[in-house]
Amino acid sequence: MLENLPVPDFSVPGTSGKTFRLSEHKGRALVIYFYPKDDTPGCTVEACEFTAALPAFHGLDAEVFGCSADGAAAHTKFVAKYKLGIKLLTDADRSVMKTYGAFGSKLMYGKKVEGVIRSTVLIAPDGTVAHHWATVKAAGHAEQVRSKLAELQGGGGAAAAPAKAAKKPAAKPAKAAAKKPAAAKKPATAKKPAAKPVAKKAAKKAKTAKK
Repeated sequence: MLENLPVPDFSVPGTSGKTFRLSEHKGRALVIYFYPKDDTPGCTVEACEFTAALPAFHGLDAEVFGCSADGAAAHTKFVAKYKLGIKLLTDADRSVMKTYGAFGSKLMYGKKVEGVIRSTVLIAPDGTVAHHWATVKAAGHAEQVRSKLAELQGGGGAAAAPAKAAKKPAAKPAKAAAKKPAAAKKPATAKKPAAKPVAKKAAKKAKTAKK
């Protein structure tokens, strides 16, 4: 467990052409993630996700660095190809990786091999290890780190999450159209009895009179 341990100073070449010295970054939170190789599928996903999340990390006063054994030329090409916003470090002799348990035995396709272990260290502003992810999966890891950093700063994962496009509120169900009261039926008018033919009555009276 590396949590709460002081971080030994180290210096390695960076993509900016300047030497990265850990001691020069005290006072800010640092995220250093170790990855196997530039421009490989998993490493590309991880680098692009950290780049997309940079505004959120900067909002939490944190810097993000990726570190592998690749040289400056490979790093420069990788950054240009995917327009990466993160800075990459070169740990050619894997000494920094070994310090953080990022190099050693691992399983690859079911076989035990020696190599870079995808992992991340979160360094607090005071120079101690705030959190260590010993093994990680590339996809979704940037958000894990951002959430943990927000939590450690007391902001809570959800509150410090980068803003997402607001979802449109669900359309309110249409109000049932007010039913118009059925028109009152007019009471049926009583049918008048049919008038008996006047001619028939007169004929009957005439016959009676002759008798």
